[in-house]
Amino acid sequence: MLCLSLLVLVVDNTVLNLAIPKLISDLGASPGDIQWILDAYVLAFAGLLLTAGSLSDRYGRRRFLVIGLVFFGGASLLAVLVSEPWQLIGARALMGVGGAILMPSTLSILMTVFDEGERRKAMAAWSAVAMVGVIAGPTLGGFLLDNYWWGSVFLLNVPIAAVAVLAAVTLMPETRSAGRKIDPVGVVLSIVGLTSAVYVIIEREWNVPVIAVAVVALAAFVVWERRSPHPMLPLELFRNRNFSGASFSILLMSFGAGAVMLMLTQYLQFVLGYGPMRAGLALLPYAVAAALFNGVGAALGQKVSNRILVSGGLLVMAGGFAVLATTTGYLPLLTGLLVMGVGGGLAGPAAYASLMGAIPMEHAGVGSALNDTVQQVGMALSIAILGSVLAGVFTASMPEGVPEAARASIGDAFKLGVVEPAKAAFTDAVHFGSWVGGGFCVAAALLALAVLRPSAPAAAEPEPAQV
Repeated sequence: MLCLSLLVLVVDNTVLNLAIPKLISDLGASPGDIQWILDAYVLAFAGLLLTAGSLSDRYGRRRFLVIGLVFFGGASLLAVLVSEPWQLIGARALMGVGGAILMPSTLSILMTVFDEGERRKAMAAWSAVAMVGVIAGPTLGGFLLDNYWWGSVFLLNVPIAAVAVLAAVTLMPETRSAGRKIDPVGVVLSIVGLTSAVYVIIEREWNVPVIAVAVVALAAFVVWERRSPHPMLPLELFRNRNFSGASFSILLMSFGAGAVMLMLTQYLQFVLGYGPMRAGLALLPYAVAAALFNGVGAALGQKVSNRILVSGGLLVMAGGFAVLATTTGYLPLLTGLLVMGVGGGLAGPAAYASLMGAIPMEHAGVGSALNDTVQQVGMALSIAILGSVLAGVFTASMPEGVPEAARASIGDAFKLGVVEPAKAAFTDAVHFGSWVGGGFCVAAALLALAVLRPSAPAAAEPEPAQV
């Protein structure tokens, strides 16, 4: 049931990446529209995660899971009906709200329902189902994009959400933290601070008023949470090396990988000429390798320390990025994807075990939300900052003499008939981005090696005091 709830979010995100060329050609979306179609979801999702996690701890994790699924499925139906890019941006923002309500409950329920002996295996299954979503999304989405209009991909979310709601109501026990009190000041400050900060990241402009709001709200949030007798986010968690080490390693990895993985879906379609379904199938090896090695990582976690598994897996991922950075064509890309899948499968369960094992059970929802927030901020930073850098590499790699409009994006270049130079320039951007992604994976591995405790699984570590 938890895996099914996670599946609806993963399928949605993977399908949307695959649909980008269709959104450009059929919906008339500009590069700026595409960015906001992606980032409107991230903005709402990241801004509300901590609040949703805290409220689910207090009022019931299953209840918030069901509310989030209903909201997400309803917003998906709205997305099917839109006819303008700005309407899809609005629908995506509503989907982000539903995802924020739903997502913290998946990992927090896993933490509270399974005992310590089974938790790592459950996390591996949770991660493996995410990979199944990576497989199912592009495959089913590619079929729909090849045979129907772009809006049909959002219909995938509706039946999955409906089945997940029925399963939650009939099969899942309710869990909550007795005695947890709401921190209304912390709720308001976290929403204002996170939303304005992510907005600044996405816009990439020196918007002084919004920056000031973000800085003041987040600083006030930290001060308030340190003094509040019932904090929404117990900041003492960051004193735990396993929690902070896993969090910042995930942040670095998400930043390095986010924009590159987004570009690969466009590389397969624009440069290699694949249709949407074939492009989705071309990404399957990554998902299969990651799903298989999630199980391997969970089994090794009983004997090998989380520090070794996280840092080793991240270094393997860096090797996969290095393959992508030095080759062209699908067969080398296949090799790189397989290596990256192996590394992600090894590192994933250990990273989640380190992070969640450091969190007291009464704060499971907040801990899950913080994990999700770290990943979403990393992805938003990657799409905004690294995405702009890669767009700059594409523009700089275009030969002199091509129309200025063709330098904006590969989609614009194709519309103007500048095909071969655009393919070469986009390949250069993918290579550069892959080096950057590999570098951040190495940095994340070194951070994990330095900060995570060398002892066996973090779940066995005593909970931090006075939280």
